[in-house]
Amino acid sequence: MVTVLVVDDQVLIRAGLAALIRAAPGLEVVGEAATGEEAVDLAAELRPDVVLMDIRLPGISGITATERILAAGGSQAPKVLILTTFDIDEYVYNALRLGASGFLLKDTPPERLIAAVQTVAGGDVLLAPNAVRRLVEAFSGTPAVRSRAQPGARPEQLAPLTAREVEVLQLVGQAMSNRQIAEALSLSEATVKTHLNRLMSKLHLTSRAQVVVLAYDCGLIEPAGRESRS
Repeated sequence: MVTVLVVDDQVLIRAGLAALIRAAPGLEVVGEAATGEEAVDLAAELRPDVVLMDIRLPGISGITATERILAAGGSQAPKVLILTTFDIDEYVYNALRLGASGFLLKDTPPERLIAAVQTVAGGDVLLAPNAVRRLVEAFSGTPAVRSRAQPGARPEQLAPLTAREVEVLQLVGQAMSNRQIAEALSLSEATVKTHLNRLMSKLHLTSRAQVVVLAYDCGLIEPAGRESRS
């Protein structure tokens, strides 16, 4: 059974989301929160598998709540699935940077929402890599985003990586799947997955989305908009 904490400040939306999840086989709502502070407290108390997190909340934001939940949970932290009104959104970008497993628009059909919760609970990232790439290209390099970047997100952070791991990091940043990377490097998919897992462990990353963001932050990939201006 996959346990879910639903976080949204609007009562009707929160109740509707909770009802949808309760009606789905294999899913259980273990708590509901209306604020970021409540979300952090309930995540620590209830230890859900997935937190369905509204990005904009009264008090501390969904971004701050996500950061605190992931930090407090360590290796046992829940997967955080962001709810947002706009897909190209700096708030979403920063949530992915911090380790959120994906995002959904609030007008997502019910069946897709249920599938999304199941997807992230299984350890997968919920979004096409191209969606992350669009976000990164929209917001990387802006002063507001750079000022909130994770400490150490600069080229020297890649020092622990092998040359092959750097290659994999760069190709993940280009929105390539494991299969595409395997073909490009003449490796098996299993070997690519091993390299990816090792580089994520070395760099303390928890999601593929963070890998994409880091590839841009470290200069391995240049945002398309910037290339066009050069």
